[in-house]
Amino acid sequence: MQRLYLQFYVTILVVLAVFVGAAVLLWRLADDDNRTPQYLDVAAELTGALLPDSNAPRPEQQRAIEALQRKLRFDIALYEPDGDMIAMAGKPPPRFEPSRARTGWRRGPGGPNFVLQLPDGRWLVARQVRERPNPIYWIAAALALVAIAVAVGSFPVVRGLGRRLERLKTGVDRLGHGDLGARVKVEGRDEVAALAASFNRSAQRIEELVAAHRLLLANASHELRTPLTRISVAASLLGDAADPRTRESLKRDVAELDQLIEQILLASRLEALPTLERHEPIDLLALAAEEASHYDVEVSGEPVTVNGDRTLLRRLVRNLVENAQRYGTGKDGDDSVAVSVTRESDCAVLEVTDRGPGVPEAERQRIFEPFYRMAGSAESGRGSGLGLALVLDIARRHGGDAVCLAAEGGGSRFRVDLPTG
Repeated sequence: MQRLYLQFYVTILVVLAVFVGAAVLLWRLADDDNRTPQYLDVAAELTGALLPDSNAPRPEQQRAIEALQRKLRFDIALYEPDGDMIAMAGKPPPRFEPSRARTGWRRGPGGPNFVLQLPDGRWLVARQVRERPNPIYWIAAALALVAIAVAVGSFPVVRGLGRRLERLKTGVDRLGHGDLGARVKVEGRDEVAALAASFNRSAQRIEELVAAHRLLLANASHELRTPLTRISVAASLLGDAADPRTRESLKRDVAELDQLIEQILLASRLEALPTLERHEPIDLLALAAEEASHYDVEVSGEPVTVNGDRTLLRRLVRNLVENAQRYGTGKDGDDSVAVSVTRESDCAVLEVTDRGPGVPEAERQRIFEPFYRMAGSAESGRGSGLGLALVLDIARRHGGDAVCLAAEGGGSRFRVDLPTG
């Protein structure tokens, strides 16, 4: 993932680099301008007046060049119009080619050279003895310092903006993972601060709506208990005169509805709690055997200790066994349920296997969704549709997971992995 503040910062650095490069290039182009300023013509006239005529003897021209070199402290050479050297004072100048010579300052390997064509056609080449720093370097250094100052000064600003966006992203992630109390600090008065304030308002509204929904669900579930109790009492008072089938059907409906309310309340309570309320060491094999004994189901395996909430793990085992008994009857009438507890690496593995028709592979994940029913499941049994959803929720709250697999020989195998204590 590319950091936003780094993108801003790199953009600033690239713009500064382009600016410095363009400034240096323009200076170089201006320095290499072919136009001859008027003052060079004046310098050529004055120099021609100081030097002997072109037809003067060469020793006389040599002495004049030496005198000029002592005054100016330049390496000086005088050439004929055809490039033949007439006189020289100081270090030998670079190779001179009159066909390529131009009046003005030029950069050379030994330093800047000053080339001047005299009125009589002769060429005077002077090279500075003490090299002075090229002005272009001073300008480039000044621009570089400006670029460094801008880079250093802009980094805290850009990094601060990036940190604020990162904190906002963290708050969004927390809210997305179910932490409805997630809020971000509002910093500054710009668009990012307005976005943070808008996020806080939205998160507050979502938290209020979810809290109201949970309260309504809990109250409704609680209020349903009273008429259910009255119906149950009325069913028991029907006496022997009532139809036994009707009485038993009514009792099953009441029991199923009571179980649904209990599971809804448990699901609502789990949603309201970010972590487990209790942590204690639990022998998973003993817990599974104790719970499965209520359904005449035997448990095999080895003792494995896990840390968690005993009540929730008991509910997990109960829901798996009830689900297996409700939907696990095979075509041959085999309704046996097998429960086992084993250890694999650092995990405790609880498996509940039935001999039912099995779950199609495409629906093995969806059956853990609340109130999801497979096609035709209503004909094979009755249930609330929350049992397996609670199994998955409880397993994940203990740091584990729950999956549905195909059993050998037909049927379904529900596997729950829990980290050992």
